[in-house]
Amino acid sequence: MTEGEPLIRWDWIADHLDELALRLGEHVELTVIAVVVGLVIAFALSLVILRLPRSEAPITWITGTLYTIPSLALFALLIPYTGLTILTAEIGLVSYTLLILIRNIVRGVRGVPAEVREAAIGMGYTPRQLLWRIEVPLALAVIMAGVRIATISTIGLVTVTALIGQGGFGFLILIGIQRFFSTELIAGAVLSVALAIVADALLVLLQRRLTPWMRAA
Repeated sequence: MTEGEPLIRWDWIADHLDELALRLGEHVELTVIAVVVGLVIAFALSLVILRLPRSEAPITWITGTLYTIPSLALFALLIPYTGLTILTAEIGLVSYTLLILIRNIVRGVRGVPAEVREAAIGMGYTPRQLLWRIEVPLALAVIMAGVRIATISTIGLVTVTALIGQGGFGFLILIGIQRFFSTELIAGAVLSVALAIVADALLVLLQRRLTPWMRAA
């Protein structure tokens, strides 16, 4: 940025709408893959914890350790094996979702009142039916809260993947820093925050649609 140049050049933004749309698509793609894959893995691990409570400590320890590893350090450890690829980015991003999602899934299912479970069992529900028809629906509000947190944190972390060539709004931030061009840097940062806000709002709407009884309550 040179002296006298405006902080934001709106003409540059108007001329680069296609690139901004491209970076938006990359950011959304990386986020959706990470959250969906993380949710699948977290749900499976949560079922293990619910069926085998002794497994909770080691699973929590492993996912907690992954969560505390700095993203750049984790990517550096993965690059020799998976290269500068989307796989490297997704392994890191998925790892950071697991602890959040597992805690909320387990807490949500365990929070189902015991009398509700007993009534369902008395009506002849099998363990699978109990899980999918009773426990998961009643735990959905807590689970969705975890999904919202995981999504917002992932959107923020995706910006770091630009350092391994995976684009998203982080690419604009990185190039803006390298070029000393504030418009690109600010555009990347603001759009990343805006995406997190919009994603959270959409997940709130989805939660309300999936849990109509919560609105009635």
